[in-house]
Amino acid sequence: MVTTPPPAAPPPTSESELLARAERLAGRPLRWIAERQGVAVPPDQRRHKGWIGQLFEQTLGASAGSAALPDFPHLGVEMKTLPVDARGRPRESTYVCTAPLDGSLAQTWSEAWVRRKLSRVLWVPIVGDARVPLGDRIAGAPLLWSPTPDQEAALRADWEELTEPLLRGEYWLISARMGQSLQLRPKAANAQQTTWAVDDDGEWIRVNPMGFYLRARFTRDLLARHFALG
Repeated sequence: MVTTPPPAAPPPTSESELLARAERLAGRPLRWIAERQGVAVPPDQRRHKGWIGQLFEQTLGASAGSAALPDFPHLGVEMKTLPVDARGRPRESTYVCTAPLDGSLAQTWSEAWVRRKLSRVLWVPIVGDARVPLGDRIAGAPLLWSPTPDQEAALRADWEELTEPLLRGEYWLISARMGQSLQLRPKAANAQQTTWAVDDDGEWIRVNPMGFYLRARFTRDLLARHFALG
């Protein structure tokens, strides 16, 4: 007998409904969540890097798909799963969005896509280090978050520092050491993956794709502030 996996959840109608759905998953292993969605748990994330995020998108009713919109567009809420250790400390930086290299990068922070992506975020911590089998990792308590004025000021300062060389087409000046909260670094499966970009002479060249990431210390402080982790 062939069973049909249940459809993705309908989009939540409010932030409170979205948060309630995420709270009902807190404390559950990913395997338990996946079984109820008719989804197979891969052996690891080497070839399934976005699997956890996709599982929660389906379970919580995200509707943006691959469109350039927040995951819950009618609510203006982005969702980010956040790997944390047993003490609730983030284990890695968090990808936010790609950085346009074709001359279409926003000129100001107020127009920046990365700002829109971070204006309202549902954080879903995922507890368990790389030694824990994927299906045994646990969904943590969710958090609906918007940047405080101090947090936004820090993000803006980093964005302006990082995008100044991008706007000039001077990609070689970008370093992973730049930015206290936000960083810009290559986002590609390997060094051979490239994209077209406009250089400082206005010429089209091939460079590695780049993305904006939140540093782990930023998300660590964010969680500590809300959950009093210390």
